[in-house]
Amino acid sequence: MRLGGATKADWLLVGLGNPGAEYARTPHNIGFDVANLLAARWGLPKAKARYAGLITDGRVGTPGVGTPTPRVALLLPQTYMNDAGRSVGPARGALKVPLDRVLVLHDEIDLPFGEIRTRVGGGLAGHNGLKSLRRELGSADFARVRIGVDRPASTDPEIVAAYVLGRYRQSADEVRELVERAADAAERIVLGEREP
Repeated sequence: MRLGGATKADWLLVGLGNPGAEYARTPHNIGFDVANLLAARWGLPKAKARYAGLITDGRVGTPGVGTPTPRVALLLPQTYMNDAGRSVGPARGALKVPLDRVLVLHDEIDLPFGEIRTRVGGGLAGHNGLKSLRRELGSADFARVRIGVDRPASTDPEIVAAYVLGRYRQSADEVRELVERAADAAERIVLGEREP
């Protein structure tokens, strides 16, 4: 696949997060963490700046006799979470990826820490990154790996923002294990071992 050309990808994986060191290792950036782990696991080349994001691509899995491996593009929007659609929309169009083959990796405060759920479509639960994707993609019918990061004991928007943009309350080992399990869930979907 050539990222600059009109070559098609089988999947576009999108890790949601915010660029910049101040947002690293925060619950809101777990989508970036999962995407980076997948890129390393799959041996994808260094990401290049394109589509207002960082993108890499390659084939995933071990080819078997007569079994082609999926071509995957992995995108980290660099637009900040609330404008992620400005990166994802052009990438999806250029790579000719069907909407249900856009797989978004994102934090989910409505799930307890450590819980992972997958699905296609559904509500956006106030997640500004998902709202931006729906706006730019024209629909919310994209696939998702929802990664539970828990929520604070408040619905005040400022407290919720401070929670997801602050450091984890869990240990580094617990966070690492969650990132690995979320990457496993995404990999199973891409390899056709599980429906979203």
